[in-house]
Amino acid sequence: MRWPLAVAGFMAWGCRAPVQVPEPEPVPVSTIDVGHTRELRGVWVATVANIDFPSRPGLPAEAQQAELVAMLDLFQSLGFNAVFFQVRPEGDAFYRSDLEPWSRFLTGVQGQDPGYDPLDFVVREAHARGIAVHAWFNPYRAKTTRKANAVAPHLSVLSPDTTRTYGALLWMDPGVAEVRERTVAVVRDVVTRYDIDGVHFDDYFYPYPNGTVFPDQATYGAYVAEGGTLDLADWRRENVNTLVREVASTVREVKPWVAFGVSPFGIYRPGQPEGIRGLDQYADIYADPLTWVDEGSVDYLAPQLYWPSTQKAQAHDELLHWWADTVGDKATVYVGNYLSQVGATPAWSVDEFRHQHSSAREHSGIDGNIWFSGKPLLDDRQGVRAMFTELYDHPALPPPTRGNLETVALPRVDVEGSALHIDHDDASVRSFVIYRSRNVPASPRDSDAPHWTPQSILSADGDGIVDLEPGAYAVAAVGKHGAESPAVPVLVE
Repeated sequence: MRWPLAVAGFMAWGCRAPVQVPEPEPVPVSTIDVGHTRELRGVWVATVANIDFPSRPGLPAEAQQAELVAMLDLFQSLGFNAVFFQVRPEGDAFYRSDLEPWSRFLTGVQGQDPGYDPLDFVVREAHARGIAVHAWFNPYRAKTTRKANAVAPHLSVLSPDTTRTYGALLWMDPGVAEVRERTVAVVRDVVTRYDIDGVHFDDYFYPYPNGTVFPDQATYGAYVAEGGTLDLADWRRENVNTLVREVASTVREVKPWVAFGVSPFGIYRPGQPEGIRGLDQYADIYADPLTWVDEGSVDYLAPQLYWPSTQKAQAHDELLHWWADTVGDKATVYVGNYLSQVGATPAWSVDEFRHQHSSAREHSGIDGNIWFSGKPLLDDRQGVRAMFTELYDHPALPPPTRGNLETVALPRVDVEGSALHIDHDDASVRSFVIYRSRNVPASPRDSDAPHWTPQSILSADGDGIVDLEPGAYAVAAVGKHGAESPAVPVLVE
């Protein structure tokens, strides 16, 4: 029996290993370090009461989808890079769910299938346009009007003793464990099944006071009877704190790259900073954003600074500085701006919003803005679109999610004439940033060419082909967590 040469050699020499022909090492790809100032350019898309979407309940699926496409096209054209899409306005769902019923704001009837999945549609269409999607949940509101009809599996139908009537509202009692468990389960379900970039809570925790006492005496009494020692106010705050902790833990367990943040009321407490007056969210709605930050539960806060800069008792710029200086070294800070007021009074001019944006951009502790809501943009109220075309005149990525960022694989880049072909092997890649140099180097490998600036952001879900003018470019890949790879330089001649 004849043995192959390598095996025969091994047998003849005893312990001698077979000869291995080394594979040629891959030619290293030359890279350069690039990057740009990150800025969140977000817009809240409110579905409650059909504020932004759909324009009215009962539209056919095709008409609703057309509205979403037009909205996302507009946001892209104005330079926005994130939408905060309201998926749970009142214990219901703007997505296909086994846990909660379809929202009545889609069809006019709670529980009625609209014929498509709005969240899935938004995620796909937004990502194709380089826009991040944060799923916006209201954690406790059960009904905006308690007269509205609810159907199973709405919590008020399955467990009516977990909800409380408060004025015209129906509210899920934050002190009931089943309420917390339901919200955590809903968030887990959405994060697991949808390719979202963030989970977002608004400012509705305990309801804003209407002059009457929130009717949770029985819930608190049961807590005390079981040995609880916190007073009523601290117990209410701890109920909210516990929900925030558990949601944060759930999001990080399922998809650690998904950001979790809250947009609290714009005043933490009266007198902070000095001279500020207004509602005390710590004492009145039992929200304690500083605790969430100190415990590391939130990746970002977006305080709603919903006052003009001329309103001294709630001075916009002073509040902006206070939040940035108090929170900025522990969590990312964005500013929530009340764009829906544009033109409502002389104080709410387009120039006022231009000033508010400038104040945010000039402070090193602020990383962007979220504008409420999409409706003024859709209507071009007071010609406000032109302001955003001016403010967002160059592309930018949102800031990365805080925490450990995974390494992003380099993109594969080829030039064919004026066409750039970009591809990747990394499933975590979300998009590509194409940078251009103001100075054309002698070769595409010349890393000394200064002034690399972002020219465009390309979705990784597209065909990866872009036509460019002659010049020096560099292409970086961006992961779902927001980190960028080094850039591969290319020369288009």
